[in-house]
Amino acid sequence: MLSIIILFYSYYYNMASYFDEHDCEPLADGQQPDHLLHMARLLLDSGLAAEWELEYGRIFGGDSKVPPASKEAVKNLPTSIITPTEAALEKKCPVCIGLFDEEDEVKTLPCKHRFHTNCILPWLEKVNSCPLCRHELPTDDPDYENLKKHKARAKQREYELDTLHNSMFG
Repeated sequence: MLSIIILFYSYYYNMASYFDEHDCEPLADGQQPDHLLHMARLLLDSGLAAEWELEYGRIFGGDSKVPPASKEAVKNLPTSIITPTEAALEKKCPVCIGLFDEEDEVKTLPCKHRFHTNCILPWLEKVNSCPLCRHELPTDDPDYENLKKHKARAKQREYELDTLHNSMFG
């Protein structure tokens, strides 16, 4: 009997401290919990808060901006020198609109677009994407990288659902 009393006291004490800690009251008899509020708290506690904040800012014009490209990604971009043959093609740097002259140093992004080194480096210090095609380079922002992974998973799920639907009804 004593163990039941101790167990009850321990449970009551822990629940009382829970309610005090969260500044809330236990439910009254017949009162239903707010499941929507509980679900929102669970989602926020699960680590999705940062992704939701970035997405909300993107949709509603918040302060969150696209982060710069990671220093490692920029450092590893291939660098080359314009050859006389390339200079003869009279191609232009898309940032400064100047011709690529012989002996100019250029950086090539993963999307294969080329830029004068002095033109693209300041751009990548502010933005993580190619100025032409918006191909994104990695960033040093873990929240933004998680958001990119989340978007890629959502896009993949949508593709798989479309494929499944088309195979069943197409």
